[in-house]
Amino acid sequence: MSVRDLITFTVILGSLPFCFLRPWIGILVFSWIGYMNPHRFTWGAAYDFPFAFIVAITTLAGYIFTKDKDKLYMEKETILIILLWIVFTLTSFSAFYPVQAWQMWGKTSKILLISLITIPLFIDKKRLRYLLLTIALSLGFLGIKGGIFSIAKAGAYNVRGPEGSFIGGEGDFGLALNMTLPLLFYLAKEETNKKLKILLQSAFVMSILSVIFTCRRGAFLGLAAVILILALKANKKIISAAILSLALIIAPYFLTEKWFGRIETISSYEEDSSAMGRINAWKMAWNVARDRPLMGSGFEGLKWGTVERYSPAPDATAGDVHSIYFEVLGEHGFIAFGLFIALLLSAMSSLRKLKKTFKNNPSYKWLCNYVDMIQVSIIAYMVCGTFLGRAYFDLFYHLVVIVVILKVLAKKELINQQNSLSQ
Repeated sequence: MSVRDLITFTVILGSLPFCFLRPWIGILVFSWIGYMNPHRFTWGAAYDFPFAFIVAITTLAGYIFTKDKDKLYMEKETILIILLWIVFTLTSFSAFYPVQAWQMWGKTSKILLISLITIPLFIDKKRLRYLLLTIALSLGFLGIKGGIFSIAKAGAYNVRGPEGSFIGGEGDFGLALNMTLPLLFYLAKEETNKKLKILLQSAFVMSILSVIFTCRRGAFLGLAAVILILALKANKKIISAAILSLALIIAPYFLTEKWFGRIETISSYEEDSSAMGRINAWKMAWNVARDRPLMGSGFEGLKWGTVERYSPAPDATAGDVHSIYFEVLGEHGFIAFGLFIALLLSAMSSLRKLKKTFKNNPSYKWLCNYVDMIQVSIIAYMVCGTFLGRAYFDLFYHLVVIVVILKVLAKKELINQQNSLSQ
């Protein structure tokens, strides 16, 4: 066993008593493992060890027994997640490929369950900050690593996430980093510790480089959307523009003909086989949904023999559906699709209402920054997700439950202020 394996086992297994006694710490450890994938930086027994599963079970056990938790607030977003989970379960019974479907159901259920219990455990401003920092720094570390790799290799190789992880592919990694950029940006604005502030800002800049050198068109479009919205929202626009532009100024010295050739296909997608393959996959998902409007194909059903039965192109090959929207529609039908869209719109609407209610109250500046942060992150998911099949990405559901937490915290603080004024 290597030193890295030993350290990984020691740190994660050593955290289990804390995960049980303080399950909110278990959520932090689970998030760290899920987003940074520290075990994927080893070469021995730790590489494939089910750390996330063990931490999840320990945390759930601790959650059952702990009194250090609030209630599960049944906001609109909470109800929509539960309804989606129910539909996902029902469609798994009639899935085209039951074995694969139930395996994916298990993974998705773990994500949804952990997300839901995050609500009662993090109705606390300080804990919420720890959660956001854990997510941002876990993925930000990978962004720094990818940025250094890009500079060292002069952009000759595509940047990828940890091998064998949920974000191992270039497109998946680009999606994750685009969603992380707003977290890094706004947490840096809120941070008072200078060293941590510099770390967050550095991760922000290097993550931009990493997104660029994934050489994925969807990631590039998502990055463009994130940078534009952050620049528009920033109060200190000159400083913000300098930070946002730094990576883009450096990048041209390293960009290769391969990168420019890849990005140019955005405007000539008809001539690109990869882009046309996506359109064909979307049509296939639509055909499945029309044939099975209530149940779809089930998890993992838009692959293998399904292509031959429903694809408009007879010579198409099995592959990913390449869209969060068509993935839900094709795999689970129109009811699930409606719930998924409603979840996206509900989260964005709740954030907009929070910002409108508290933007003129100096006491809630932190809340408005968090609202802006989550808004931009969800937009990044919606843009990148148009071209990537990651409808069950845990970061999205984590952000949605953070929306619920922000709503509850805002209401509680408002009630406390009113009570203090009346006394």
